[in-house]
Amino acid sequence: MHSKQHTNSKPRVYRPVGHRHARMEGLAILHEDRDIIVTNKGPGLLTIATRKDRNRTAYRLLTDYVRKGNSKSSQRIFIVHRLDRDTSGVLVFARTHEAKLKLQSQWETTEKHYLAVVHGKMSRPEGTITSYLAQNAALRVYSTSDSSKGQLSSTAYRVLRATPYFSVLDINLLTGRKNQIRVHLAEQGNPVIGDHKYGRPGESGKLLALHALSIAINHPYSGERMRFAADPPPHFFRWWKPAHAHALPRTSTSSRK
Repeated sequence: MHSKQHTNSKPRVYRPVGHRHARMEGLAILHEDRDIIVTNKGPGLLTIATRKDRNRTAYRLLTDYVRKGNSKSSQRIFIVHRLDRDTSGVLVFARTHEAKLKLQSQWETTEKHYLAVVHGKMSRPEGTITSYLAQNAALRVYSTSDSSKGQLSSTAYRVLRATPYFSVLDINLLTGRKNQIRVHLAEQGNPVIGDHKYGRPGESGKLLALHALSIAINHPYSGERMRFAADPPPHFFRWWKPAHAHALPRTSTSSRK
């Protein structure tokens, strides 16, 4: 446990694990130090178990990793935020409870970019979608104008590529509510491709075209600004090829701002 942030001391250099990083089925470690572990989660993997599904999760894989196979080890990790099962990309975990609380206290100002491919053409090349999001008894999230029923939620977007049939978007997630991006885009008439819950009929069998591209945080111990990024999985390449990367926000695996 650390007593305070040493923001005025010489900043430590955080080196990405690189080509030797640990890789598990559906999960790869981008960076780790004594306070945080940053991963690239593949589609189809839960962040943490639910009442209905207690199969393999990112939390369980990383717990086994830090315990190095010793089930009696006291080592553990802490959930900072979650990604939907079918959403891939950057996912941050804490190594201590103190680090978790510090990361969560800054979460509304943490910079979070997603890559999304949606049906159709957006009405505007960029904009911000804002509404109050609530959840019904069937656990389906929806927008409401009643502030007493929902949480204020804002999703900024910029069109990176547009065709009559689909659009590729850079999403700046200004708040972080459950299913926020998927609900906001579906309610605009441009659901994310492969969204079985909020998307168009006939999406069964398709992989969700939503990827947590990058995240920028202040390190919970040093206060250093760090940015992490993960390339989208191969199923994105039918809409978005590596040659298009120049249009994305400038990111790197691990850097100081």
